[in-house]
Amino acid sequence: MAYQKVSGDQRAPGHSQYLDNDDLQATALDLEWDMEKELEEPGFDQFQLNSAENQNLENSETADLNLDPIQPATSPKGRFQRLQEESDYVTHYTRSAPKSNPCNFCRLLKIFCMAIILFISGILIGYYSHKNCPSNATSSGTLDLQLYQEILKTIQSEDIKKSFRNLVQLYKSEDDTEISKKIKTQWTSLGLEDVQLVNYSVLLNLPGLSPSSVTLSSSGQCFHPNGQPCSEEARKWSSQDLLYSYAAYSANGILELSLLEKTGFGGVLLYIDPCDLPKTANLSYNTFMVSLNPGGDPSTPGYPSIDGSFRQNRSNLTSLLVQPISASLVAKLISLPKDRTTNGACSPLELPNNEERIVNMKIQTVTKFETVTNVVGYLKGVTFPDRYVIVGSHHHTAHSYNRQEWASSTAIITAFIRALMLRVKKGWRPDRTIVFCSWGGTAFGNIGSYEWGEDFRKVLQRNVVAYISLHSPVRGNSTLHSVASPSLQQLVAEKNKFNCPRRDQCPKTNISSEQMQDDADYFINHLGVPTMRFTYEDIRALEGPSFLSEALFPKHAIKVEEMDPFFNLHETIIKLSGEVILQIASEPVLPFNALDIALEVQNNLKGDQTSTPQLLALASRLRESAELFQSDEMRPANDPKERAPIRVRMLNDILQDMEKSFLVQHAPPGFYRNILYHLDGKTSQFSILLEAWEHCKSLASNETLQEALSEVLNSINAAQVYFKAGLDVFESVLVGKN
Repeated sequence: MAYQKVSGDQRAPGHSQYLDNDDLQATALDLEWDMEKELEEPGFDQFQLNSAENQNLENSETADLNLDPIQPATSPKGRFQRLQEESDYVTHYTRSAPKSNPCNFCRLLKIFCMAIILFISGILIGYYSHKNCPSNATSSGTLDLQLYQEILKTIQSEDIKKSFRNLVQLYKSEDDTEISKKIKTQWTSLGLEDVQLVNYSVLLNLPGLSPSSVTLSSSGQCFHPNGQPCSEEARKWSSQDLLYSYAAYSANGILELSLLEKTGFGGVLLYIDPCDLPKTANLSYNTFMVSLNPGGDPSTPGYPSIDGSFRQNRSNLTSLLVQPISASLVAKLISLPKDRTTNGACSPLELPNNEERIVNMKIQTVTKFETVTNVVGYLKGVTFPDRYVIVGSHHHTAHSYNRQEWASSTAIITAFIRALMLRVKKGWRPDRTIVFCSWGGTAFGNIGSYEWGEDFRKVLQRNVVAYISLHSPVRGNSTLHSVASPSLQQLVAEKNKFNCPRRDQCPKTNISSEQMQDDADYFINHLGVPTMRFTYEDIRALEGPSFLSEALFPKHAIKVEEMDPFFNLHETIIKLSGEVILQIASEPVLPFNALDIALEVQNNLKGDQTSTPQLLALASRLRESAELFQSDEMRPANDPKERAPIRVRMLNDILQDMEKSFLVQHAPPGFYRNILYHLDGKTSQFSILLEAWEHCKSLASNETLQEALSEVLNSINAAQVYFKAGLDVFESVLVGKN
């Protein structure tokens, strides 16, 4: 394995000593195991919130795919070589016959008694030393059930609620630097190491001095985005909501807009149909903010916004005029009655047949450079300090809606830091370094996380093993929703199964690999890092369009304390996430499942009319290689007596980079570059193939489809080659030792 170093001159302001890998060295695991125990199937050690039962997941993904059962490979190379003692090495002692002496008997009696005393003393010392000495887990990082319980039981819903309310009081500041400083102070007071503020000067698109408007040409009626008439009283009534009802990085100007095919598609009115909203959300009269920015500072695409960087002049990211409006305004523009229910069913907002409406749009925004601040703190690992588990939340973004979800995110990450640091003060540390990040600029396109990722890209590519998102933990209160990379789905399924707080409401595991609209974006799409997130959602929201997760409503529209008045859901989310974090950060072998990636690929190709024989054949070979890797390398490594530090390190290096093969160079706008993720939770095919197929049906050429097929083909082939190369490396090491 080759390890690339990052030179000191690449460090940016705010650079941490833990991101400089030159001084970090992996230390050997100090493990003692019974060398005669036979290989066993690795089990799942579980921590339970409300139950003491233990069950096995039993490869739920394989069962769901209706694929042939997988038999573990029996290749002898999976076993690590054992050191054997020479059987003919014997030490002989000779002793002369005792002399006939009256004192001999007394001497022998004294020696015998002394031996008995020493023997008993040795047993007692050994027993009490083993009983009283701290477990080896605190140094090797192997967390047992008791340690999970002790760390996470200190997290209480009342503490989260108190922290949440304190944070909400801070939103009045227009500068998120002040909030960042308070977060840093709090994390530092809890004992977190090397907490720092990382600032970037970035280009933001902000609302103008007056709100946008939409005018119906036939009547001359002017409306603000929320449906209120264009009057001075309406502006005073909700001035901030009107100003922040806009699409960041849209084009500015005035446009007369009719049917799209007649106008050349010059503008867009965005709205959310009430039929797509959860029953618990009454947002018909609320407008919202969206960002058209795919990620990062628009003035420095692909590189960090540090001092001296070239800045591109990009005041808008589209030539279209884009304006979000409320559903109530849509109903007024197309003259629909207020009651649109038919036999109890909701009727979507639609323009009557053979009718058209002409409207005038007026959009005014300004662009200027502002400071975005990230808060980053480190809990250094004891065994693999150069391997990072990143835990991400976000804080209030200046110049945007004063929402409450950021306070939920910040409150639960702070609660977890407090619980960890209480254990650290008693001498425990994880094996791997845990990096805690509170991102700024999230509302404008995950700017803070993108700039930090681009700033430390070389280090992060080599060192990050997982990203755990704590973004917006409670969006509803009806169902627990889990999003995870294929390699992490089995681990997440365990947590869902064993820790469901209301078992009657979660009879089956709700896990998907769908696109997440949060700061995990950069780590998924540019670093190929395994990622997961737990959230509470409304079932109706999950069934609706994914656009719902991109719309940012004002704080009074979605009240966190109404959805979770006792903050029990917040407590559940951080305890579930905390288990995953602890397991990834502390197990000697990363708890990733290589075979699940291959199964996901095969599942994505099932029933896909665009699949070719070459794709199916490659997917089959990928599964074969993944099976061999899982049985020959991962199974033995999970057997304690078969572990060797160098092989564990090699194995973990392979596991953490498995998903990088699925990063494609070009993806359609709005689609992830990591093709293992779907556009939403309702589809199981590769999203870029579905999009290309739809595009192909409307055109005479199938060039777009062929390009997408080539991207998928190359990704599967790269993954198969990657697993095979890993197997070859392990086999070479084994042969070399022989």
